[in-house]
Amino acid sequence: MTRVETSTSLELRGRIVSATSEFDDGVVSIRAGRIDRVRSLADWVAAHPDSIVPPFSGTVLPGLVDIHNHGGFGHRFDTVDGAEARAAAEFHHTHGSTTVLASVVTGAAPDMIAQVAALRSLAAEGTIGGIHAEGPFLAAARCGAQDPRYLRDPDLELTEQLLAAADGHLRVMTLAPELPGFDKVAQRLSDADVVVSLGHSDTDFTRFRQALRPSGFGSLVTHLANGMPPLHHRTPGPAAAALVAAAQRQVVVELIGDGVHVDSGFGALVFATAPERVALITDAMQAAGMPDGEYQLGPQVVHVADGVARIADGSIAGGTAHLLRCLAWAVRECGVPLREAVIAATSVPAAAAGLADVGDLRTDHFADLLIVDDNLQLRRVLRRGQLLT
Repeated sequence: MTRVETSTSLELRGRIVSATSEFDDGVVSIRAGRIDRVRSLADWVAAHPDSIVPPFSGTVLPGLVDIHNHGGFGHRFDTVDGAEARAAAEFHHTHGSTTVLASVVTGAAPDMIAQVAALRSLAAEGTIGGIHAEGPFLAAARCGAQDPRYLRDPDLELTEQLLAAADGHLRVMTLAPELPGFDKVAQRLSDADVVVSLGHSDTDFTRFRQALRPSGFGSLVTHLANGMPPLHHRTPGPAAAALVAAAQRQVVVELIGDGVHVDSGFGALVFATAPERVALITDAMQAAGMPDGEYQLGPQVVHVADGVARIADGSIAGGTAHLLRCLAWAVRECGVPLREAVIAATSVPAAAAGLADVGDLRTDHFADLLIVDDNLQLRRVLRRGQLLT
C-alpha cells in the first residue's frame, strides 16, 4: 500500500513548467487537494509580505497522465482482481503518473467484459482515470502481441456489453478502421462519449485518413508506427495519415517513449511534425519496474530480456518504463524542449482522453504535481494534494 502524507494547505516553490504556467521561480499554492493559485515568486511575496518564503524545491511539473498502460510492478490491469489492478495503478502513481488509464487487451469476450467490470469501481473512486480497451476489433495482420485467437470484426453486441460493464468509465477504445462493422461501432462509441482510437491496422493512407477527424470518428491514434505498416515514401500508410491529421491539429497521436518501440529520430520527426498533438505513453505491462523474466499480457506469455518484452514470435509486447522516463527520452534523445515534452505527458493526453481537472497546473485542478531535479530525476510526487512516499 502506498503511504501518503496529508496536508490541507501547502506552498511549493520551484521552476514551474506546465501547459498554462511557466516561471523560472514560482509558487504553487495548494488548498484541500486542489490547486489554489500558480504565480511568480515576486507575486507570491507581494501577497504574503509577512510570510516565510518557501524553499526552492526543484522543477515543478503537473502529475503525468498515461492513457495507455497495461500494468506494472508485477501487477496487471487485465485482471478481475481489484487489488492487483490497484497495486498496478499505485506503482505508476509513485513514479509520477498520477493519472493512469487501465488498458485491457484482446481476450475471450467474457474475460474482457469481466475485466472491464472489475476496473469500473477503481475508476469510480478515482484510483484510475478510466478504462482503455485495446481490442478485440483489430487487424490480424497487425495484431502484434494481441492474441490472434480472439480477434474479431467490430460487433455492436459486444460493444454494448463492454459499455454496460464499464458503466460510463470506458474512456478509449482502439479499433482498426478497415474492418467490416467499424463505422457502426465507432458511431456507437462516439455517442457514448468514448474516444475512438485507430490502431493495429493494416490499411492504406486513404482509408486511415478518412476514418480520422474531421471526416471520421477517430480522434486518437494508438501507439503511432507500432501495430501498423512501416512508413514508406511510396506506401505512406496509416503512419503518414496520422501525422498529416495531427499536423492539421485534428487528432492526437500516441508515441511510446521508452526508447525501444520507436527510434529517437522518428520521435523527433513526430514532435516536429505535430507539436502539441503528441501524447507520450508507456504501453507499460506487468514487467514495468521488475527484473527480466516471464510475465503475462492478456492470454499471451511474455519474455523480458534486457528490459524488452516480447512474445514467442518476437513481437514487442508492451513496455517496461514509467512515463517520466519517456518524458526524459523525448528531451534527451529527441531534442524536444522541456515544456513541449511536459505537455505531451500531461495536458495533451488528458484532453485526448477527455479527462477533466488533471494534466495542468491551474486553479481548481487536482493538486497532482511532481518535483524533479535538473536531470528529470524524481524527488517528490503529490497526488490529490497528498505526498506519496
